[in-house]
Amino acid sequence: MATRILVVEDEPDIVEVLEYNLGREGYTVDSAARGDEALDAVRRQAPDLIVLDLMLPGLDGLEVLRTLRRDRATERLPVLLLTARGEEIDRVVGLELGADDYVTKPFSPRELTLRVKAILRRRESAPEEGERIDRGDVVLDLAGHRVLVEGEPVALTATEFRLLKLLMERRDRVQTREQLLSEAWGYSEDVDSRTVDTHVRRLRRKLGPAAERIETVIGVGYRFRD
Repeated sequence: MATRILVVEDEPDIVEVLEYNLGREGYTVDSAARGDEALDAVRRQAPDLIVLDLMLPGLDGLEVLRTLRRDRATERLPVLLLTARGEEIDRVVGLELGADDYVTKPFSPRELTLRVKAILRRRESAPEEGERIDRGDVVLDLAGHRVLVEGEPVALTATEFRLLKLLMERRDRVQTREQLLSEAWGYSEDVDSRTVDTHVRRLRRKLGPAAERIETVIGVGYRFRD
């Protein structure tokens, strides 16, 4: 079955551009013009990825994202935000709420398509059956896509999970923001490093008592302490 993408955008011209460019890549594209309509569409049939505008009638994009992340059925559903160039605070809040990435308007359709492909590629990379990484108080069950902190399960988005996996695999070795963007996000071009910082901050919050295992190396990046 073709990969389904839900575009949540109230500007018809942008919807048309996205439908054309994503459709040309073989994706099935549905659309919703309001936030509440988007949630209804997801509940009827969850897509493989959502392209979500922040400024929406009915229910704004941040509230849609917050609702998705509160629901266990959609807490890991990949979400790519569309934001206006001046909405830096909203972009940060969106990443804090669990968005996988963002693209600012006006955007290049090619860039957006590459971002969509990268997010879906990360989601589809399946681990070996039964593989796990055990670092004492933090355990990653890769086959089950589960994280345990001091024996208690912690819900992570797909991007957070991949970021933690990379840091744990390379414990005690500093990973630069560029390395993490390249390997956890799949981007080779320059991307705002605040994307990494925001995900690390969110990841630490979720790890709770094990948060200090992720150490900031000022001016360089991050490492997982053994």
